[in-house]
Amino acid sequence: MRLKSALWVAAYIRRCGVEGVFAAVRRRGAEEAGAIFVVVNRLDGTADLYSPAPQTAFDEEKPYDRAFAPALKTLPAPESEVEAFIARETRFDPDVWVVEIEERSGRHFLDRIVR
Repeated sequence: MRLKSALWVAAYIRRCGVEGVFAAVRRRGAEEAGAIFVVVNRLDGTADLYSPAPQTAFDEEKPYDRAFAPALKTLPAPESEVEAFIARETRFDPDVWVVEIEERSGRHFLDRIVR
């Protein structure tokens, strides 16, 4: 059974805090199963954006943990590109979560990244 989105986000924010990194929920999505996007703001006008990994990235039939993939072709990207992507995604799916962290070096603390 996979964690609810709200619980995963709360745990992720806590993990960032333990690492000494500021994290905040920018957009609250569906409590149960909203897609989660993570913005890593590098505080220099650029940011990294991670989105849920596509289902084809999993070997198992039904994944039990969350995996993320870079949402844009180049990371870091200008903040304007990241904001435009998030705006398009929220118009498509109003149940998405957006979590933003501030980390100059780009550390993201996501356990599983699929490239």
